[in-house]
Amino acid sequence: RRGPFSCHGPMTATLEQVIDALRNELQQYGEMLALLEAQHVAVARRESGAVLTSVPTIEAQSNAIQDARLTRETHQRQLAWALGRPDSITFQELLPLLPDEYRPLVSALVDEINQLLGRVRQFAEHNHSQIRRSLELMDRFLVSIATPGEAVQLPRQQGPPEAGTASRPIS
Repeated sequence: RRGPFSCHGPMTATLEQVIDALRNELQQYGEMLALLEAQHVAVARRESGAVLTSVPTIEAQSNAIQDARLTRETHQRQLAWALGRPDSITFQELLPLLPDEYRPLVSALVDEINQLLGRVRQFAEHNHSQIRRSLELMDRFLVSIATPGEAVQLPRQQGPPEAGTASRPIS
């Protein structure tokens, strides 16, 4: 796809690939955020089936993000090479080297990706914390029903229960 700025030669084609890759990465993070928001609602409503089915979808989206990131990094390295810079150059270092008409767009895409990444991390950490808390509560419940003092003693049971029964996982 050639834009109105093709006067900058081959670097422009590479830059347009970087922009397309940034847009794709942004879209992938947006889709992840939507999945994590839906998972958050399912956790809050205690819909364990929906939470469980969300995990493979989130894993697949995580893979899509990794693919998008790798593609963007490849194009970013190619752009650095086209500008005669090292492969490890950051967008902040690349930005002043870009044609003026591209700087606002590239800067906005990078900023938006970073903001979305922050929101994705927040949701992921919050969901993880809620799910972990639910598991801890279930663990306590399982331990409480296995506690000898609270368990119903059946007539055929002989002798005291084993020591440490309350803290052992039920198998």
